[in-house]
Amino acid sequence: MSDEHPPPGPDAARAYRLGMATGVVVGLAAVGVLFWTGALTPLTLGYVMVALFPVYMIAVAAVLSVWLGYSKDATALQPVYKPK
Repeated sequence: MSDEHPPPGPDAARAYRLGMATGVVVGLAAVGVLFWTGALTPLTLGYVMVALFPVYMIAVAAVLSVWLGYSKDATALQPVYKPK
């Protein structure tokens, strides 16, 4: 039995795009609700949008890539030079 997993296909690519779009909507909705309820001031809203939201989106991308099979381990690395 092979330990090789098939590469992700077009369905995984669509699921990744949908997951990223959902992550953006959920994140912005959460920030909007926090601002609307007064939990965030305009200054903290700016900090959240500039410093924290990109980190949240990277985490969403990382989780989706592992879940959909885009992750690679050390065995997938190849040398970047040509042997002589």
